[in-house]
Amino acid sequence: MSDLETPPPPVQTGEKRVCPEDEEQDFPLKKPRTEAEHDNGAAPSRDEEASGLPEEEANEGEEEEDGGTFADMMKHGLTETDVGILKFVSDHEGFSGILKERYSDFVVHEINKQGKTVHLDDISVPADTEEVQGEDHQPKEDDVLTEEQKQQLGDLQLYKNKEGNVSIQVMDDTKEKRTLIHKAIKTQFPGLETKTEEKDGCKFIVAYHVAGKKALAVKTSAAPRKHFWPKNRGSYCHFVLYKENKDTMDAINVLSKFLRLRPNMFSYMGTKDKRAITVQEIAVLKITAERLAHLNKCLLNLKVGNFTYKNHPLKLGELQGNHFTVIIRNISGSEEQVHQAMTSLKQTGFINYYGMQRFGTTAVPTQHVGRAILRNNWNEVVDLILKPRPGAEKEYLVRCREEWAKTQDPEAALKKLPNKRCLEGQLLRGLSMYGKKNIVTAFGLIPRNNRLMYIHSYQSFVWNTMVSRRIEAFGLKAVGGDLVLRGTTAHVLSAEEAEQHSIHDIVMPLPGFDVIYPTHHIGEGYRELLSADGLDIDNMRHKVKDYSLSGAYRRVIIRPTDVSWEVIHYDDPRISLVHTDFEKLEKKPAPVFNTGTFILGRLALYEHL
Repeated sequence: MSDLETPPPPVQTGEKRVCPEDEEQDFPLKKPRTEAEHDNGAAPSRDEEASGLPEEEANEGEEEEDGGTFADMMKHGLTETDVGILKFVSDHEGFSGILKERYSDFVVHEINKQGKTVHLDDISVPADTEEVQGEDHQPKEDDVLTEEQKQQLGDLQLYKNKEGNVSIQVMDDTKEKRTLIHKAIKTQFPGLETKTEEKDGCKFIVAYHVAGKKALAVKTSAAPRKHFWPKNRGSYCHFVLYKENKDTMDAINVLSKFLRLRPNMFSYMGTKDKRAITVQEIAVLKITAERLAHLNKCLLNLKVGNFTYKNHPLKLGELQGNHFTVIIRNISGSEEQVHQAMTSLKQTGFINYYGMQRFGTTAVPTQHVGRAILRNNWNEVVDLILKPRPGAEKEYLVRCREEWAKTQDPEAALKKLPNKRCLEGQLLRGLSMYGKKNIVTAFGLIPRNNRLMYIHSYQSFVWNTMVSRRIEAFGLKAVGGDLVLRGTTAHVLSAEEAEQHSIHDIVMPLPGFDVIYPTHHIGEGYRELLSADGLDIDNMRHKVKDYSLSGAYRRVIIRPTDVSWEVIHYDDPRISLVHTDFEKLEKKPAPVFNTGTFILGRLALYEHL
């Protein structure tokens, strides 16, 4: 690896470490506008018996299916050249190695806007956040269910109950008693829903699984019932999400399903990529810490904790950056080459390219979808998202795409998807509801952050391409016509001013209606590139306000802070090489190394430098 290569996006974690080929199954967890205002960042489930989920649920988190490996997926994916990553920050010999051989080789911790590195180190529910019981003599939720009923509900939650529901007779029938039982079931057994039924003159509380087949007839898209919420409690529960081998939106979809919420009830500061262990802050509207904490009993690849209540959600870009722990295995090169490359990374930094995760892992790049949105070509948008493509994909996605190509029937294609919450499923559901002549509205069923990622991807492609051209033309020095930020304004440097600045001061714009461009020939290159893509750089406002691009500025070179590294020898490729937050919570010992070779690097990347 040369020091040009920037650390990939945030990561996901695990507990037990097994053979590399089996690893994907090893998580036994129950200012001026800058680019940060857009977004930052960047397990397989087990089989039904191990996960406690039905087959269609278990398939949701799989990284591979029917023999398709991560490497197979990438065979038809993009290369760095395809997304404008062309230049190196230095010309030394460098060294090579394997990055992300295992997803646990890449660990990311978010750095929040206060500059604190986010960790999962407490999964308890704070005492002052628990529900107030009103009267001292009122029974607590734990007291209204018998041990036998709790056992039955637990079996139902993990799909061990073949009946598909549990009926609890209300002996001393009052509305207050029924409410308490409803509440006890929902807080202690996330994923279960309840209803009241009357049989033979007696009232029963019937519990069933929201995600189960018996619950399909129940409308789950409706807003959840309103519960009592203390006035002195912040409306948003902020918590830390620890995830392994699952991207941020997949994780939120899982949480929303168990909590019976719409995904847009959650907010976050940045998306973290899938093939990693990542730790980040999430906020959700009016869901108690207690309900969230109960999810730890039944979630795979995910853990939640560090609960607090606040009066505001989170916004994309509010984070200061990310702290990365990166393992590069099987390194080649002398100790001098390693030292030279890592010293360059520490002292000079790296070209601040948008990484490969921004552009997708399939043969259809996300920036192409973004370009089609900006051109207002909605038929092309649908075609790019739904059409068949080469490379390994989950079998049900392959069948869905084939059905769409054959019939152009959204309902028929939707039936091929066991998980309707995936992006393709959300688009097909929109087309089914609103018709193929109202694609803009149908596309709106995809969560807003996902939709915006497409156009941000196109901006990122333009930025990467133009930065490569700028470094090719002028190297790593400031020149007249470059841009720097002065307070809230971008300023064009004169030749004399450029002598007082370094490359670390220089920013380049993401295209938009509220930015300026360099006055040297690279600025004109922006116009030429967008024009070739059928876009007018002087008219970046869109008919749909969400897709109007105001633009942003991004530093060309980033010099990470807190950089350290060590070359470590080991002899067992199956052992964990990083002591994760989850392992620390479980009080598992830190890894011990013997012989073999890899490099362990740690660094912090701040967005606002």
